[in-house]
Amino acid sequence: MNLPSILLWGFVASVVMATITEGSRGLGWTRMSVPFMLGSMFTADYDSASPVGIVVHLLGGWAFALLYALVFQALGRATWWTGALLGLVQAIAVLVLVMPVLPSLHPRMANERTGPEPTRALEPPGFMALNYGTRTPLFTVLAHLAYGAILGGGYRLLS
Repeated sequence: MNLPSILLWGFVASVVMATITEGSRGLGWTRMSVPFMLGSMFTADYDSASPVGIVVHLLGGWAFALLYALVFQALGRATWWTGALLGLVQAIAVLVLVMPVLPSLHPRMANERTGPEPTRALEPPGFMALNYGTRTPLFTVLAHLAYGAILGGGYRLLS
């Protein structure tokens, strides 16, 4: 695997992905903040949650870039459309599998049955994160498509 390419394009793709998700939140198209959700898993200090979450998101972006690179190497090609297809698969998995179980993993998130408590103040995302707005799945998919396309278009295979 081409580690310098993974580090570079994993970073670029993660920054673009975070920009899309946080930009859509800032414009009122969704209420989901991935950095805040991730950061609040590690700290109860909500002022620190977003900066911590940005670091966690970047590290996760590099980890997934490594997985994408493994797929690119196995396929013998890395193209923007192959990356975008992998991004679509990842987005569907996040929306359909991860979001519904997140409340059972997140120490400060309510679940669908019990509702918010003083120590579990975050709203559960629900199926496809629809509790954060009806456009949330759309922007989640767009962000993952961009992430995958950037990785696929930028990653250079090792011969």
